[in-house]
Amino acid sequence: MTAIAICLFACNTAEKEIPKEETSEKVAAPPSITNMSGYTPSYSASFAMGDARHAETVLAIYKSWDSGNLETQNSSFADSIELYLSDGTVIAGRRDSAMATIQKFRNMFSSVKSTVHAIFPVKSSDKNEDFVCIWATEVNINQKGKKDSVDLQETWRLDKDGKINLVYQYAKAIKPPKGK
Repeated sequence: MTAIAICLFACNTAEKEIPKEETSEKVAAPPSITNMSGYTPSYSASFAMGDARHAETVLAIYKSWDSGNLETQNSSFADSIELYLSDGTVIAGRRDSAMATIQKFRNMFSSVKSTVHAIFPVKSSDKNEDFVCIWATEVNINQKGKKDSVDLQETWRLDKDGKINLVYQYAKAIKPPKGK
């Protein structure tokens, strides 16, 4: 009798397959904010860590910005994009037109050097949207040799295909570092 029970147990466990849902990596639910102090976020209060590949996309764009050639990153942008820049400029429209405008602006500088302080991908779990937040300092030299610096906080949104379709930029002018 014991042998039959062991045999049945062994047969039943050997044939069980783990459902695919259980084998895929699950993202932990973000902690609930229980006391909103009377505020109701207009977009979301439900964020979790996002896909690290999205952060890598933004960093590659930063590298292209520093080098002066944004064309290498055109495929990182969606067909239509919106950029809300810190000076109030809004660049919105088709990728090719928007990228040409951005490249024209970048060409005003003979040199750009970015220092990334923090970068983190996040996902709005209730809206199912991906973002990358980045904090950086940019030191640039214009074509006349004038050096300027800004501290940046940017939020980049990516569509379901991992393409950038929206950027919000906030900046504060700072004193350029001494030296080169």
